[in-house]
Amino acid sequence: MLIILWICAAACFNREKHRIVTTFAGSGLMGSADGWTVQASFANLMGLAIDADGNVYVADSHNNLIRRIKKDGMVTTIAGSGAVGSSDGLSRNASFFNPAGIAIGKNGCLYIADTHNNLIRQIDSDGMVKTITGRRNETPKFGVDTSVQFDNPVGIVVDSKGNVFVADQFNDAIRKIDPAGIVTNFAGGVGKPGFKDGLGSSASFYLPCGLAIDSADNIYVTDTFNNLIRKINQAGMVTTIAGKKTKGAVNGNGVSASFSYPAGISIDKQGNLFVADAGNNKIRRIAQNGEVSTFAGNGKPGSVNGRDTTVSFFKPYGVAVANDGSVYVADYLNNMVRKISY
Repeated sequence: MLIILWICAAACFNREKHRIVTTFAGSGLMGSADGWTVQASFANLMGLAIDADGNVYVADSHNNLIRRIKKDGMVTTIAGSGAVGSSDGLSRNASFFNPAGIAIGKNGCLYIADTHNNLIRQIDSDGMVKTITGRRNETPKFGVDTSVQFDNPVGIVVDSKGNVFVADQFNDAIRKIDPAGIVTNFAGGVGKPGFKDGLGSSASFYLPCGLAIDSADNIYVTDTFNNLIRKINQAGMVTTIAGKKTKGAVNGNGVSASFSYPAGISIDKQGNLFVADAGNNKIRRIAQNGEVSTFAGNGKPGSVNGRDTTVSFFKPYGVAVANDGSVYVADYLNNMVRKISY
C-alpha cells in the first residue's frame, strides 16, 4: 500500500515537473505572412484568447491585424487591412491601430481593445467589425456614444452576463461596458494612479494591463507598474492577492512573492492563475492557495524550447489557457506563439 501511494505521489510530482515548451506558430521574424505554424509570421503580438474548439486568436499589434491559429497550426488573418485606421467593415476591409487585448464572449463574438485608437471593437461570427464604444481623438463615429473616452485600453474580458470589462491603462482604471453599451467606472480612480485596495473608485491602480475572469465573474488584474496581482469581486471590491511593489522574481505565498511588470493573465478550470511576467521573461503560476511559482522560463531573454524552467522567452505579453490545460504565450519580442504542455 505504501509503495502504491509513493508511486502515485511520484507520478504527480513528475507530471508537475515535466512541462514542455514548443513554438506553436511564428517564424520569429517580424512579418504578417499567413501559413502553417512556423511558416507564418507576426509582429509584436500581444493579447491571446482561445475558443472552446482550441482555436487561438491573436492581437497582432504591430501589424494592426487580428489573426487566428487553428488547432492544427494554420495561421490566417481574420480582420484588419494592416494599415493604421479605425474603419469598421467586413474582415480585411476594417482597420485597427495597435490592438492589444482580445476576448471571446459567450455569443462567440470577439472583443478587441483597439489600443491606440482608444476604441472597443467587436468582430461577429461573420467577420464584421464594428465599434461598440469610445472615440478616437476628435473623429466621431456615427451611432457610437462618442462622449466616452478611453486612454490606451489594453486588457479585456467578458463576464457571464455579457458585460465587457476593460483595463483602461493610462486612466489607471477598470471600466465596465454593459450589454446596452453604457460605460461606467468599475474600479480605480480614473486618472489617479496609486496602490490602494478598497471598493470601486476608492481603490487605485498604476497602469493596469491584463485581465482574467473566473467562473464566478471575479476579475483578476495585472497591476503592471505596481508589480501586483489584484482581484475585483462582483461588488467591485479590490484586494491584492500576490506580489509586492518592489520588482523581483521571488516565489512564495501571496504578497511574499514578487513580479516585474506583469502583463497578461489567464485562469484555468481549477482556478490557477497564469501570469506573463514580462520583466522577468517568465510565466508564473498562482495556485488556488496563493502559492506563486515559476511555471516556465529561466529568466534570460531568448527563444529556447525544452523543459519548463530551462526554456527562454523574450518579454512575454499575452497568456491564455486552453480547455486541455495547455498554456499559450504571446512571446512579444520573439514574434511567436509558444505552447506549454505536459
